[in-house]
Amino acid sequence: MTSTLRTLTVPLDVDSSSGGLPSFLVRDDVLCWSRRENGLVGFGELARFTASGPDRFLEADMWWRHLVIEADVTDPLEIPGTGPVAFGSFAFSKTSDFESRLILPEIVVGIRDGQSWLTQLTLDDVELTEAGALAALAGWLNPADGEPTAAGGSGVGHPTNSQLLSFRRPITTTDASQLGDGKVTLESGSLSESAWKQAVADGVAEIRTGKLEKLVLARDVVATLPDGVNAAKVLQQLASRYRECWTYGVDGLVGATPEMLIQVEGRTAQARVLAGTLDRRDAEGVNGSPMEYAERVLAGSEKQRHEHEIAIQSLTTQLAPFSEAMNAHSEPFILELPNVWHLASDVKAELADIEGHVPTCLALINALHPTAAVCGTPTLVAGELIRELEHMDRGPYAGPVGWLDAAGNGEWGIALRGAIIESPTTVRLYAGCGIVEGSVPDAELAETWAKFRPMLESLGISS
Repeated sequence: MTSTLRTLTVPLDVDSSSGGLPSFLVRDDVLCWSRRENGLVGFGELARFTASGPDRFLEADMWWRHLVIEADVTDPLEIPGTGPVAFGSFAFSKTSDFESRLILPEIVVGIRDGQSWLTQLTLDDVELTEAGALAALAGWLNPADGEPTAAGGSGVGHPTNSQLLSFRRPITTTDASQLGDGKVTLESGSLSESAWKQAVADGVAEIRTGKLEKLVLARDVVATLPDGVNAAKVLQQLASRYRECWTYGVDGLVGATPEMLIQVEGRTAQARVLAGTLDRRDAEGVNGSPMEYAERVLAGSEKQRHEHEIAIQSLTTQLAPFSEAMNAHSEPFILELPNVWHLASDVKAELADIEGHVPTCLALINALHPTAAVCGTPTLVAGELIRELEHMDRGPYAGPVGWLDAAGNGEWGIALRGAIIESPTTVRLYAGCGIVEGSVPDAELAETWAKFRPMLESLGISS
């Protein structure tokens, strides 16, 4: 036995032209990251790191670097997402009981810009071959034929690349109306609607004292689906409907976030900041086009633009020490999603050498999280007020979720528009709003329902 990580990456011939990850790759227990025609899927679990507290990001970074520094990597492609890859989910708060985690899978399938690949990972002395890697993947896709192992020793034999797709399991329809026939219930979580509106009012009162400029308050609801929760179908629904978002699945945390905390490729880092929201249903029956309405009501709102400016300033201030050059939109653009419009800005930075090294994804996350977009400003004041007013542990909600590779590349979104699958029949959904001096509790409550909509629809629940 050996504790040295070894990986083998081989090209695949997987068609993603229909949009997103092929549906046969997505399972209930899969690790998933997908946007448009690109994505990564992980099968199995080779190793796991968990941490909590204020140093969770740096501890995870140390674990990952120790794991990959002496790894034996065979990777003819050498593009972001090939070679060793870990998926992760981190708690929003340093005081959370939720254990942040990095998970090293046994198999990773990736698709990027039309190129597909398979990576097999092992900590054992088994020989890694292309035939064995393909057989291991086939074992995960069709487990009835044999138990998959890290070495690929499953009963499916050694398929060729071109035969791989014949091993896929049949996929049933992903029509939301077919996700359950039992009586579905939806209940308030930590706070009732009236109690949460009072929390918003209390937050506005604190802002008016001058203690802080912005506060982000979240609430939760619990859905019970007697016929069971199908995580694979939820992920497929989200990836199909919310193509401009990043669909994620890590350890029962599922969602489709429109907000990129940090994306690193080589020395280039990018982020997408959102703050300012308008429910698309508000445009029904108004004169003019929906986009004209969004530009007038959202982009023309002093309250929404102020909230957005705070979020941009928060990110760029924290990213600046790690950058030698940075560009951000001078004006926000309107991001059009199926449920809402957002004011959005993209930020791009060239990372600087710091003591001879470019900062890693997790080092950047440690500096950036939490931003004003999900916490408020000043951060410490907002964080304390969140704990006082929300009456819940956010867990991984609004925390970083994503992946990283051994070369330092990675994508980490903010876990928004998501839920935690707490049992085979229950799901806890989260949504939050940016609160500023002009916020109105009833309007903020309505905004949370607009933000719940992606998950509710993917679960087959009318909203």
